[in-house]
Amino acid sequence: MVDRIVAWRDDPDTASRLHRLDHDGGLEILIVAETDLGRRRFQATTENGRPVQVALPRSQRLADGAVLHLDAQLALVVRVGAPDWLDLEPLDSAAALELGYAAGNLHWRVKFSDGRVQVALDSGDAESYLARLAPLDGRFRVVS
Repeated sequence: MVDRIVAWRDDPDTASRLHRLDHDGGLEILIVAETDLGRRRFQATTENGRPVQVALPRSQRLADGAVLHLDAQLALVVRVGAPDWLDLEPLDSAAALELGYAAGNLHWRVKFSDGRVQVALDSGDAESYLARLAPLDGRFRVVS
């Protein structure tokens, strides 16, 4: 159980300690999705499989490089993971409008690039997002 941020990875003294722990096998990385940074309480698992319970005070905000635990044998450092994106290419301008409208109504995070709509896969897999777009089947294609 961690209940506060104890240091930051880019602090010179902390960075030195983390470097030593990394060489000794005592550095644990906790990948946190960008969308979960605002959460104060959650359970997760480090890259090495260690279960972690996080309960931060309201005065602290989780971010990339936050050190949640640091002692002589173990450090727990947060790394923000980028979301996966689902690339959708509308087949015509009417389909583009409908796809954008649907994504907005579903409150999905999107980016637009090269005539494509990119949907952040914040929860679930691509198939669950595509299922919500079933009324638009045949109006767009998934770009891999």
